[in-house]
Amino acid sequence: MNIIITGASKGIGYEIVKVLARSKHHHILAIARNGRLLKELVEECRRIQQDAHVIPYEFDLMQFDFYSLILQRIQTYMPHCDILINNAGAMVVKPFEETDASDFDEVFQVNVKSLFLLTQAILPMLNKGGHIVNIGSIGGIQGSRKFSGLTAYSASKGAVAVFTEALAEELKDSQIHVNCLALGGVATDMFGKAFPQAKAAFQPEQVAQHIADFALNGHKYYNGKVLPVAVTTP
Repeated sequence: MNIIITGASKGIGYEIVKVLARSKHHHILAIARNGRLLKELVEECRRIQQDAHVIPYEFDLMQFDFYSLILQRIQTYMPHCDILINNAGAMVVKPFEETDASDFDEVFQVNVKSLFLLTQAILPMLNKGGHIVNIGSIGGIQGSRKFSGLTAYSASKGAVAVFTEALAEELKDSQIHVNCLALGGVATDMFGKAFPQAKAAFQPEQVAQHIADFALNGHKYYNGKVLPVAVTTP
């Protein structure tokens, strides 16, 4: 399998790469803006599996002017792709009345615009039967419990959920499946920032295993679905 993962330098993305790299049959392109952490990830994957195929690709997803070139660049590493995991995310924790335009732009540019543009750029190299997995949030599901200070973040993840449903409809004739995993509490830096007094239900490596399994097999059972991955709120 040829697999592309964004937000791969830390947290859940870092752990997803490690899980998938255990198989020497997977070729993984790990995208993040921190090249040093990506290098550490590659080294760790090779300690786990000496034949691990992990390619670090240092790229800031907010460099929108370069998206026209990204397909050609990525195809120098892998000509085709079977799985795209849109994991990169950003969060601003502020009361609504203190959230300004720059906060809004940051959250939506990372969580929505970059996901939209990267998926669009990579679409020509996705194989039939391919699977796009968008990492959302339980807070982005309509009717779920919401929390103060996360209005912009939750709204952006709501956009990711609807994007998933709409894109699945557009791509169904191409036999490319699109799903969203709406995560609940996972012990990441982002969770700690949002809920400093709370204990997360899952560790990143636990959720990473589920995401990896779903990326490989979930398209056999789901398309255009937004699936909660949570046992508590938050």
